[in-house]
Amino acid sequence: MRVFVIGYPGELGGACTELWHTIKLWRQFGVEVELIPTWSCSAAWRDRVDALNCRTHIVRPDKLDTVPSLPGSVVVSFCNSEFLRHAPQFRDLGCKTVWVNCMTFLFDHEKQLYSEQGLFDAFVFQSEFQRRELEAQLEPLGYASEQGHLIRGAFDVAEFQFAPRAHSRGDVFVVGRMARPDTDKWSSNTWPIYSAIQYANKRALMLGIDDRTHAKLGAPPIFADCLKPMAISVQQFLANLHCLLPINGGARENWPRAGLEAMACGVPVVAQNDWGWREMIEHGVTGFLGSDDCELAHFAAMLAHDEDLRQRIINAARERLINELANPDVIWKAWKQLFRSVGQYVSDVDGIPHAHTYAGTLCVEEAA
Repeated sequence: MRVFVIGYPGELGGACTELWHTIKLWRQFGVEVELIPTWSCSAAWRDRVDALNCRTHIVRPDKLDTVPSLPGSVVVSFCNSEFLRHAPQFRDLGCKTVWVNCMTFLFDHEKQLYSEQGLFDAFVFQSEFQRRELEAQLEPLGYASEQGHLIRGAFDVAEFQFAPRAHSRGDVFVVGRMARPDTDKWSSNTWPIYSAIQYANKRALMLGIDDRTHAKLGAPPIFADCLKPMAISVQQFLANLHCLLPINGGARENWPRAGLEAMACGVPVVAQNDWGWREMIEHGVTGFLGSDDCELAHFAAMLAHDEDLRQRIINAARERLINELANPDVIWKAWKQLFRSVGQYVSDVDGIPHAHTYAGTLCVEEAA
């Protein structure tokens, strides 16, 4: 089968990185993927997409009808405002539309589209928390439960080196977080919580600080180093950490990729006991969930003082990541069900999504 992606992968933002991993997953199982950037793409990402044998169509939005094979195809978009803006054009071409909203709310122009044009053919939710939140907002607009599909965000563990940074009692303990410089992603309580971690030789490393986030957080403590967005790679950042301690300041995490990346690299996570974190982390087994500021600081300190505990958490989290959270077979099965729900034929022969199963072919031959 063929899937058209409206949008393009990128370095910054959960939707852009999830799209990249999803394309890799689809290609692993034999799906033909064609991309329409909105409305340009970087040469570096074009090279990476080309290496997967995907086709990129550089086309203006008023020329979508010139894209070969687009009419009647399945189109998928990840949290892309331009897709929302031009969705009626894809519908006019007879496309089946699939929307992956990475947030826990409907955008204003998304609600306007639904009221004027109706809902998309299928919706992807990455967590049960997000599904509950969005379905409640979609139902008054005519949403039916069979339109929704729970599909965890695709994640290629091989892109991250598992190399936990060792820690000995008394040595420096580095705790930190990374996020895009959206003020809702950063809590004004960040520095008080980090300062409350009861470990004398601690340091904080933050990735994603700009003037807006600096103004919200205030002057950093003497033990903190703050880096601008993309100052170093995610892999470099995580290689320096002993603990990831993300604290949000308004945004409710759906399926936070920072947690998956930390698990892949061997960095234990201490997160807020809320939202999608509850589905990603098994408290006390694959990470810790703090119900208030004191608990967040306490669990980070526990990891600083108990290296055996920290290593158990690291290894249990990676095992769950590989076997469950990022298992490509599990995630592909969910995508396969979605594609079938919008009328696409998808074979059960992995890697050959166009082919009939052997049993189906045999029946045809016998009938002949």
